Amino acid sequence: MALIVQGGWAPMQVAGKALRWLWHKNKPITIAVVAVVGVVKIRQHMKKQERRRKWNEAGKDVVVLHMFNRGYTCPSLSPFVVKLETYLRMADIPYQIDHDEPMGVKGKSPWITLNGEDMADSQLIMEYLGPKYRKDLTSHLTPEEKAVAHSLQIMIDEYFLWCLIVWRYVQERGRPLANSMKLPVGSRFMISFFVKKVTEATRLQGIGRHSFQEVEAMGRKCLQSLSTYLGQKPYLMGDKPTEVDCSAFGMLAQVVWCSPNSGYLRMLETDFKNLYDYCQRMKEKFYPDWDKCLEKRR
Repeated sequence: MALIVQGGWAPMQVAGKALRWLWHKNKPITIAVVAVVGVVKIRQHMKKQERRRKWNEAGKDVVVLHMFNRGYTCPSLSPFVVKLETYLRMADIPYQIDHDEPMGVKGKSPWITLNGEDMADSQLIMEYLGPKYRKDLTSHLTPEEKAVAHSLQIMIDEYFLWCLIVWRYVQERGRPLANSMKLPVGSRFMISFFVKKVTEATRLQGIGRHSFQEVEAMGRKCLQSLSTYLGQKPYLMGDKPTEVDCSAFGMLAQVVWCSPNSGYLRMLETDFKNLYDYCQRMKEKFYPDWDKCLEKRR
């Protein structure tokens, strides 16, 4: 998912108050509840240890990429998962997929395990893996070009992201997510709660205080800037793909394959056709197994 709203502290406070109330009302039942919770926690710990052994079996220097289930029309409904997986393919870094534990210690997805160590945040992961595997995809760029690439990456990951979040979760109430990937049993009932949390996050960020038309106009300026800079080049920075292409493809893939009837998709199909063609080009080059990376509808 593009945005995961964590609410761990408040539920703990509520649970603590509930236990204190129950203790005063019925001590035996309270003891039984605590015992059951303890057993559940122990089982969870044992399962995590088993998963850890499984991840370690991937082999030395093999990245284990933790992510949510595949999408029906795109390898992931998270632009950052697609971004990171594209980078792993672009840099020719060996990796395996894990769906058992999609959320990392920072409460973010994707995250990776490498040689027994965990790391979260797609951008930080890429910046770590590059030197480790001696993969510098921007070595041919000038300092000025690297500055431009960094600016484009920020515009995509930190600005256009919020425009897409408003469309997917606020305007469409999470329907694109529910209709485009296999969700755990019962989780569809949590969509409305998740949408409420995301809506609050957009207002806190500021973009949620604007009308849908205003937000779409902001998103259009991002796409227009990206389209203008791409021009007729095969990749954003020229003839060779670089890390910023991973960000661009990860985000634009959400528009092309996961945002039916959205204003942003119409823009790519009409006004910014070079971006649409760019997505197809990236897909063909780095995902020849695209169909195998999709979840089959049942």
